[in-house]
Amino acid sequence: VQLQASGGGLVQAGGSLRLSCAASGRTVSSYVMAWFRRAPGKEREFVAYITGSGRGTDYSSSAKGRFTISRDNAKNTVYLQMTRLRPADTAVYYCAADTRVLTKDDYNYWGQGTLVTVSS
Repeated sequence: VQLQASGGGLVQAGGSLRLSCAASGRTVSSYVMAWFRRAPGKEREFVAYITGSGRGTDYSSSAKGRFTISRDNAKNTVYLQMTRLRPADTAVYYCAADTRVLTKDDYNYWGQGTLVTVSS
């Protein structure tokens, strides 16, 4: 499975951004898809995951209520809609895929990351 994340950029605090992660190589409709992020000088951390059917989701405490993960299995793509962004959300965002439901970063497949910068 190859994952290509996109949609990052510079946004002002309070703004919104939607990240996309396109999968190729195989259909990922049965895979759990997740987003992680790594802020400057920090460890990579879990943001959200969504199950293959889309009916199961989970979020980190910092993402809950502001971010929404979704997927379009027909397009083999997962999204992360981010709203009310804060400077603390500045990070490289990575998408990941696995057959297991995980909140730790031991997913089997990873995208290359897309940078989100939130200015104050």
